[in-house]
Amino acid sequence: MRNICLTLAYDGTSYHGFQRQPQPHGPTIQGTLERVWESLVGEKIQVHTAGRTDTGVHAKGQVVNFQSETRIPEEKIPKAFNSLLPRDIRILSALNERPEFHSRFSARWKRYDYLIDNRPVPDVFQRLYALHEPLPLRREAMAEAADLLEGKHDFRAFAAAGGTSKTFERTLYVCRVAEGENGLLSVTCAADGFLYHMVRILVGTLLEVGRGKIPVERVEGILAGRERKEAGETAPAHGLTLVHVHYGEELPREVFPDLRRGKGKKDR
Repeated sequence: MRNICLTLAYDGTSYHGFQRQPQPHGPTIQGTLERVWESLVGEKIQVHTAGRTDTGVHAKGQVVNFQSETRIPEEKIPKAFNSLLPRDIRILSALNERPEFHSRFSARWKRYDYLIDNRPVPDVFQRLYALHEPLPLRREAMAEAADLLEGKHDFRAFAAAGGTSKTFERTLYVCRVAEGENGLLSVTCAADGFLYHMVRILVGTLLEVGRGKIPVERVEGILAGRERKEAGETAPAHGLTLVHVHYGEELPREVFPDLRRGKGKKDR
């Protein structure tokens, strides 16, 4: 048996999340991958993923793995897969991994980006990939609040009910608010793991800071209080993209130059 690892990208707009559903609620990424592979080689597989993205969430660098007896050379797997996949899912690369590799449990950290369109009139071409916030945001305050969220904490206040995690402690290596082109703001979160809806709740809290409804200095109290009701609302799914899953020893700011801090600030 080969342990095949795929890196893929997808537009999550038309999918009911990544995970295959016990009853059909609509297409899922996992279900689509498994169905297409069976059509290609006549083999039923179970796809494991680095992160179970929710309905409407996108990915630029999702990682999955599965066991297979296929003899298709790894360099030909992406082309074969893509020939049958819908146009909103694309396999970027394929590797033969070591037997013990698992896309989720072998991962060291993941990076998510959340886009906010902060203009009075939204860009119609970003409507599926960025949350529109028409009122001006206090961007410096959001950046200060993001800094306070970095580090190893109990993120119970930023976890939605319904998750399966038994512990709430995570290391948030990066929480960064940055201005992009054409009025877009990005919130980047990179951590060794994420709780259910954690990134979207972090973003929702930073938006409340930007609107002036939550003072910057209150953010540390929200962390310490561990009460979900004290944090902001869960931001909509469509602004969120899984950008990268990392399996090496390097930290996020060593891998992504855009995340490095300015002079006088230490990287975590």
